[in-house]
Amino acid sequence: MNSQVQTGAGEHRFQAEVSRVLEIVIRSLYSHRDIFLRELLSNAADALDKLRFRAVTEHALLAEDPKLEIRIIPDGSEGTLTIVDTGIGMSRDELVSNLGTIARSGTKRFLEALKANGDGQASPELIGQFGVGFYSAFIVADLVEVTSRAAGSDEVWKWSSKGSETFEIAAVSDPHPRGTKVVLHLKDDAKDLQDEWKLKDLVRRYSDFLAFPIRLLVDPKKEDGFETVNKASALWRRPKKDITSEEYAEFWRHVTKEGGEPLESIHFNIEGTISFSALLYVPKEAPFGLFEPDRKSGVRLYVKRVFIMEDCEQLVPPWLRFLRGVVDSDDLPLNVSRELLQEDRVLVKIRKSVTAKVLAALEKMAEARPDDYRKFFEAFGAVLKEGFHFDRDSKDTLAKLLRAPSSKSDWTSLAEYVTRMPAEQDTIWYALGANRRSVESSPHAESLRSQGHEILWLTDPIDEWVTDTLREFEGKKLQSIMRAEASAKKIETPDEDPAQRSEVEALARHAAAMLKAEVEDVKLSTRLTESPACLTLPEGALHAHVERLLRAQRADMPAQKRIFELNPDHPLVKQLARRHAADSSSTEVDMWIRVLHDQATLAEGSPVTDPHRLARSMTDLLSRAMGAQGN
Repeated sequence: MNSQVQTGAGEHRFQAEVSRVLEIVIRSLYSHRDIFLRELLSNAADALDKLRFRAVTEHALLAEDPKLEIRIIPDGSEGTLTIVDTGIGMSRDELVSNLGTIARSGTKRFLEALKANGDGQASPELIGQFGVGFYSAFIVADLVEVTSRAAGSDEVWKWSSKGSETFEIAAVSDPHPRGTKVVLHLKDDAKDLQDEWKLKDLVRRYSDFLAFPIRLLVDPKKEDGFETVNKASALWRRPKKDITSEEYAEFWRHVTKEGGEPLESIHFNIEGTISFSALLYVPKEAPFGLFEPDRKSGVRLYVKRVFIMEDCEQLVPPWLRFLRGVVDSDDLPLNVSRELLQEDRVLVKIRKSVTAKVLAALEKMAEARPDDYRKFFEAFGAVLKEGFHFDRDSKDTLAKLLRAPSSKSDWTSLAEYVTRMPAEQDTIWYALGANRRSVESSPHAESLRSQGHEILWLTDPIDEWVTDTLREFEGKKLQSIMRAEASAKKIETPDEDPAQRSEVEALARHAAAMLKAEVEDVKLSTRLTESPACLTLPEGALHAHVERLLRAQRADMPAQKRIFELNPDHPLVKQLARRHAADSSSTEVDMWIRVLHDQATLAEGSPVTDPHRLARSMTDLLSRAMGAQGN
């Protein structure tokens, strides 16, 4: 490396904690050292993609050298391995930003992920996921030099580091072709990485799918002693029968910068009025920030194999934003802009086809691999359910994909629920709540469960809108057990006393007048068998936990009144009715009514309006009860 360096040379310190990350990468990944080539080739391919995209409108960028390729140059005499690309290149500031900082906010998350591993060891999966792939070069090299000239610029800059706490960056006076050259000064125990067959094996194992030629120098004595060692064809354009599971997994790692394997690969080609290819992946775990408002799709758009943009939101609907992968269209113009995409009819057709293919793949997974589908739904079900709001045309398919625990099954579909329904039952019952424990203990379920009815436990906030949109499944009405109109067959009480019934009805009228500012009505319940009272929802009202979530965002949201139901067969209610009949002005009866209302409010998961009053009333009533026992 004898290039003359201008006087602007300077030493810089890595971003805080980067040196620690470098130490972890170098120390704990030696047994996976081959990944360094995968990461550097992936970075080179990304640089070529970016240049090809810019060259669509800036033709001059390719005038100097139209070839888009990656070269690997082993040099035994110098003890180096060099990776060169003719891509977009980097300016001085980009070198500092990209190589002096680990994925910006990624450093902290990388270290947190190491803690989660328990042993403080990095893994190949973490390397790609947190943007520290370039630093894997230090596993095999004790000095790394990066020389780069950005496309459209005459300035050449060199970055160098020994993987300690600092790096140097300086301007280079010698001419340099467009793109980036990474020179690895190999450690003594890594000299085998200069072997031709070793390098060919690594390229074909990890990077065969890259859409740019990777050329290896096999004969330095020849003017062009390079040999192309990868297929250099877009993986998504190749027939599925010719692609191995290992190639699909490697492309997943390239596209997502994550490790491991996806839960599902969805590869298809559409030909007809529109033509496009797609290779999409369903992750095993929810990506970071999946529910953030500005979360974008992870699908790249290509046009005729030319990279156009990352995170193309128009390719998949927002409720499939967990997808990762590539869509390559033959029918869009190469100079298409993000603004034009908003109105493009081809994109609308592509999105519909992608949606249909993905839903079909999920249906197939649910049938053939139910355990994998459960993993998918637990990770992404809440996002998938957004489709009921955004895409009414997909409602019937989405309904088949719904899953939930129930009072009779730990995990069930609506179709399975229907097969277990008695012939005379025409309603699919469900309970909505913040968590499974709260809905399972709901007093609203008492009568239904005692009669053997199955109840679905729905605990995603979006379930309110799902059930409101779906309404029915296979001719069976969906009904919340919390709503006032929900009713099961009344369990007849033998020899019911008409006089006692009249007293309870009078108590209900008194409670309605007393609580008129807080409830819409007071009724005698047919759904309760064990609890003395509960609150139910009038038509149009939101379930309690959904109302709480919305009120947290809108403090001025008006409170929704409930219907207060009393259990006419409960001993406490009967006793209160007798006391009210004996003394209609009894303050103790009024106190009990308020306590029952507050208890019902707490049972539905809502805050009571006056907790201090409830505490005083409970203390007073308990004192009276203890006094009565003492007498």
